Amino acid sequence: MELRIDAQDGVPIYLQICNQVKHLVAAGRLGAGDELPPIRTLAEQLVINPNTVARAYLELEREGVVNKRHGSGTYVADAPSLLSRREKLKVLRQRADSLLAEAAHLDVSLDDLLELMNQRHREMHNHAHR
Repeated sequence: MELRIDAQDGVPIYLQICNQVKHLVAAGRLGAGDELPPIRTLAEQLVINPNTVARAYLELEREGVVNKRHGSGTYVADAPSLLSRREKLKVLRQRADSLLAEAAHLDVSLDDLLELMNQRHREMHNHAHR
């Protein structure tokens, strides 16, 4: 499981972890029963405090995305709760905010950004159907 944390993102790190795990589950890259890395291991990989990873895992457990097996680890729930449309849009809203802020910082117009998004979408769609 490869996660990327961006301290400049403006989104709390534990939420970045939650959102990325949910994305991996929704995309099928993490399946029911798959084990998440131990808290300490993931904290070392991301160079963050283990308490931050523990908070993310606790939040994911509350949302029904993962289950903790006492003494055994944290696993993707057998029937992970599908993200509601509202939750999906919330995840994407945070990423959109980051992208818009970066575009503004780079002095890229909204029109240019939308054109880039449409181009990338077409390229990904064409590549997936080859």
